[in-house]
Amino acid sequence: MNKLTIRDYDLAGKTVFARLDWNVPIEDGQVTDTFRIAATKPTVDYLVKQGCKVIIASHLGRPDGKVDPEFSLKPAADAATKIFGRPVAFVADCIGDEVKAAAAKLQPGELLCLENVRFHAAEETNDAAFAKQLAADTGAEVFVYDAFASYRPHASTEGLAHILPAVSGLLVEQEVDYITGAIEHPKRPLVAIIGGAKVSTKVAILDHLIPKVDAMLLTGPIANTFALAQGHAIGQKHCRAG
Repeated sequence: MNKLTIRDYDLAGKTVFARLDWNVPIEDGQVTDTFRIAATKPTVDYLVKQGCKVIIASHLGRPDGKVDPEFSLKPAADAATKIFGRPVAFVADCIGDEVKAAAAKLQPGELLCLENVRFHAAEETNDAAFAKQLAADTGAEVFVYDAFASYRPHASTEGLAHILPAVSGLLVEQEVDYITGAIEHPKRPLVAIIGGAKVSTKVAILDHLIPKVDAMLLTGPIANTFALAQGHAIGQKHCRAG
């Protein structure tokens, strides 16, 4: 990958703002699928070995800029404690005095998970002042982006990269290398399987991939959209995008 990763930057002893993808399914206060949390473990382990103070941020679902206990990241932090084999402290906001106090107490190698960044409407509007407050209140010195699926330009994904030195985590590096290799040096036949809920965000991807692949399979809500355009009955939608 032609971008800096955590292996290319001197992180020893630094306070790191790690934007991870812990947008996981939760039922009755328990994470029902921990795959996304486990996928971030190599990056977290690396940061811990560098003696970093690790501030973890993520979104969860669509709380529409309001505090909603249904979308709290506390169950994800609890699950991560078991997966990582080390405590993951939790603070019930992502900015403010409570965050400042919790971040100030962190020791090298310790982890702190912030509350859902989407509890603040300024997150999804990529508000520069909110991004600056995320950095300031956590005392972050470096921004580590390891949330490949969180591609939208929000304050905690794109805004912070304009404020702090920014590097990618190991999961993003792996995803980019895999996709680049599959597209630029594919084994034929090459089949693309495209899913997702929003056709508007996939059109450019489809246009880019069509000349490169031997076949393309559409699945999920995006397939329904094309089926409907062809005159097929698709029934009623029962899914919610996260």
